[in-house]
Amino acid sequence: MSSTPLSPLHLAVALDGTGWHPASWREQVARPRDLFTAPYWADLVAEAERGLLDFVTFEDGLGLQSSRFGEPDGRTDQVRGRLDAVLIASRIAPLTRHIGLVPTVVATHTEPFHISKAIATLDYVSSGRAGLRVQISPRPHEAAHFGRRTFPPLSLTELRTPGGQEQVAGLFDEAADYVEVVRRLWDSWEDDAEIRDVATGRFIDREKLHYIDFHGKYFSVKGPSITPRPPQGQPLVTALAHQSVPYRLVARQADIGYTTPHDIDEARAIVAEIRAEQEAAGRGEEPLHVFGDVVVFLDEDQSAAEDRRARLDALADEPYTSDAYVFAGTPAQLADLLQEWARAGLSGFRLRPAVAGHDLAAITRGLVPELQRRGVFRSAYEADTLRGLLGLPRPASRYAAATA
Repeated sequence: MSSTPLSPLHLAVALDGTGWHPASWREQVARPRDLFTAPYWADLVAEAERGLLDFVTFEDGLGLQSSRFGEPDGRTDQVRGRLDAVLIASRIAPLTRHIGLVPTVVATHTEPFHISKAIATLDYVSSGRAGLRVQISPRPHEAAHFGRRTFPPLSLTELRTPGGQEQVAGLFDEAADYVEVVRRLWDSWEDDAEIRDVATGRFIDREKLHYIDFHGKYFSVKGPSITPRPPQGQPLVTALAHQSVPYRLVARQADIGYTTPHDIDEARAIVAEIRAEQEAAGRGEEPLHVFGDVVVFLDEDQSAAEDRRARLDALADEPYTSDAYVFAGTPAQLADLLQEWARAGLSGFRLRPAVAGHDLAAITRGLVPELQRRGVFRSAYEADTLRGLLGLPRPASRYAAATA
């Protein structure tokens, strides 16, 4: 490995049920009976905060989990059903002090006004540690829950083709407008709009609330929000991206993009493409983190990790595959991989624990100390907000700036 010094790494963990392997719920450490309880999620996030991680993401969706991309699979031997990600994050927020909380939001069938209010509220409840992961859904069976639109069937293989990307391009454009509306609503109250002066009877300065008057192809929203400007001004917007069309969404609207390279050359190419799209979107001077996603099976030796993966595959009756790179090995080996890929321009990583009850603690108590020994991860939280942890400035309200 090169001796070129690296900037400190950012680390997040993606929480999904009992873990990312579909047989994870059958492990002794999995606690499947607790899955739909607040203490289960509180324990996971407490462990992530113990490891000084930047933030956790909470998976969500508008249909039951499925081993098939575009349709339900009817399986009863895997975890099915979820709690609402925004509500989980809001429940956990008062129990934590430093770690960021980033629930998944499906833009395709929800309203930006509602989500802007929900995430602003989460930012208040957490004292400035909120974000969101924006997601689209082209699945016909999920659209059928709402009855407002229909989509043709689309397999995962078809989705990855240029034609498939073109088919969902409109949904990504809609998501970009969705985020724009959310961001404008967060800005629609100036920071000092609340006066709260009992003597004069003035609670609010109406001149510091602004109509956003957004009129686009997908949304028409007048505003202002009914929730005062969030503590961070703008909570973090994040998105997962695999190809050019979603890279464009990241470049236009996100603070963090999660990507899925499988080697250092692919990581380098992805970063270059996103940076080019960022320049094209006129955001070249704005900070934008590009993270790599990695599924992890972590044990004290590589053979134990590989054996555990094989045993879980046998329980699931099929080999585990993922959009992200799947790593099975030791914390030191994973640290080597992360440092190598960071040299391609990735500023952080979102790790997906294969078995939450095992691999999350292996991250916080194995990987984190290894990275600390190498001088590339924090030894204490250095900021009170999620933007602060990620080195992102607190932006001024666009409407306050315009008025000034």
